[in-house]
Amino acid sequence: MKSIPLLAIALFPGALGAQTPAPNPLPVKGEVLQFTHENSKVFPGTTRQFWIYIPAGYAPSKPACLYVHQDGVANKAPEVFDALIAKGEMPVTIGVFVQPGRVKAGAPDTGDRLNRSFEYDSLSPDYARFLATELLPAVETKSATDGRPIRLSTNPNDRAIGGHSSGAMAALNAAFERPDLFRRVFSGIGSFTDIRGGDKFSSLIRKTEPKPLRVFVQDGAQDLNNPYGDWWMANQTLERALTFAGYEVAHSWGVGGHNGKEIAVIFPDAMRFLWKDWPQPVKAGAGSDAFQKLLLPGEGWELVSEGHKFLEGPAVNAKGELYFNDVPTSKTYRLNASGDAETFIEESGKGDGQAFGPDGRLYAAAGGEHKIVAYQTDGSMEIIAEGFRGNDLVVRSDGRIYVTEPGWDGKSPSKIWLIQKDGTKEVVDTGLKFSNGIALSPDQSLLYVADTRSHWVYSYQIQADGRLAHKQRFFQILAPDTADDAGADGLEVDHEGRLFVATRLGVQVCDPAGRVACILPTPNGKLANMAFGGPQGDVLYAACGDKLYKRRLRTHGACSYLAPIPNKKNNGG
Repeated sequence: MKSIPLLAIALFPGALGAQTPAPNPLPVKGEVLQFTHENSKVFPGTTRQFWIYIPAGYAPSKPACLYVHQDGVANKAPEVFDALIAKGEMPVTIGVFVQPGRVKAGAPDTGDRLNRSFEYDSLSPDYARFLATELLPAVETKSATDGRPIRLSTNPNDRAIGGHSSGAMAALNAAFERPDLFRRVFSGIGSFTDIRGGDKFSSLIRKTEPKPLRVFVQDGAQDLNNPYGDWWMANQTLERALTFAGYEVAHSWGVGGHNGKEIAVIFPDAMRFLWKDWPQPVKAGAGSDAFQKLLLPGEGWELVSEGHKFLEGPAVNAKGELYFNDVPTSKTYRLNASGDAETFIEESGKGDGQAFGPDGRLYAAAGGEHKIVAYQTDGSMEIIAEGFRGNDLVVRSDGRIYVTEPGWDGKSPSKIWLIQKDGTKEVVDTGLKFSNGIALSPDQSLLYVADTRSHWVYSYQIQADGRLAHKQRFFQILAPDTADDAGADGLEVDHEGRLFVATRLGVQVCDPAGRVACILPTPNGKLANMAFGGPQGDVLYAACGDKLYKRRLRTHGACSYLAPIPNKKNNGG
């Protein structure tokens, strides 16, 4: 963390290394052109103005770096960029300064709909998507007055984004959502308050796997304090969250209010900080202690298999070998010794959730046939129960099977079934909105069930006869801005008692007390189910839509079909 006092500004001389042009003490003025953007598909009906700054030294033969700023031209940015580029303290950068959208009034005596708060304050990927798919492609259709076409670097390390107030919220959120688009962020008097979820951003930053971002944060002690929150405290909370999570962050705390006066003073130095050592890549930090205890340095997600329709039911046998279902094609696959997916069951009856049992058989919910079946290693099958359409299941070390039945049509009740060792079945709970993923605590005393259409994973105590008691909405799962629920699906537990939950935000890792400590986004933003596998049980396999990924972790999965792991601590303690 670097602190930059307002009136004692630290400089970053020689920041860009040998690849930049020789410093020029006489900056040459770039040009600023104005345009209008209409016909948005991301924000239908909106129109907005935007300006493009083209530095004098820009040559189309080399795509330029990019800086995007919300709320139009501010901070005398073109003049600042002219000077910094001439001194070699900033690469040749094209600036794009964009206003928020507005929907023009459709009738006399009616007002325009102003989209600023909706676009800027929402914790949503939509604004980043608008920049990526609409505005920036439109920028590249323009040219300088002398005919030079605009070409922008697609390398996110060459891209920065910034803004003031709600525009700062939009900038940091766009980079956080899409680090493949932006890696450098400027935030002035940011509105990280209770407007559209901005007050939750700091918590999300603490819990989400760190991303390769460099951030500059500015605010003043006389900033707003109103029903939406305290801006001064919110920005300090944000800076502390970024520091805690391992981000490279600098800040400037002043005495001013909710305006651009102090921002204009520190803006040149903020740009020096953001672009220092360019083109060296901005790197992600190690994260909090929770991440460092979970993640292995250099071990990210790896693609295992692709070209499927919708993957579900990853399950691992005692050898650590993975089996999984492609539900629409009704096929069950297994990974062979070479790591390639080969067909295990040609027709699975729309196999969905599955798990191995203590007898070595693979138990599966054949959803298309309303059966629970078990497969031997040679693929021969036995019907275990029928008469209901199961979703996910878990097999206890004593042979009891628990199965979720969501209430697929939205009218039938959601159920949890218990199948005893002699094959008798009974409903042991109802009332969830959409019962889905299911798992056992490592000591097998508790049953966990995900309620997809809420933000809860329920905990039940298992009684001696296998029935359930003491139902509790126990694990509170985070939901994204784009949905009304967390979308909790598959569940897994590790030896430490942590619960891994497949959600819309990725893998949410909860401690035994029910609190989300870590979020691991998946490469394609999709996730239905997971399983720990590999010879050491330390590889997390993730079924992500049409793709299967894996990631090696510092922890090991707890296998429900093996003997319970003694619990030396109270569950939820």
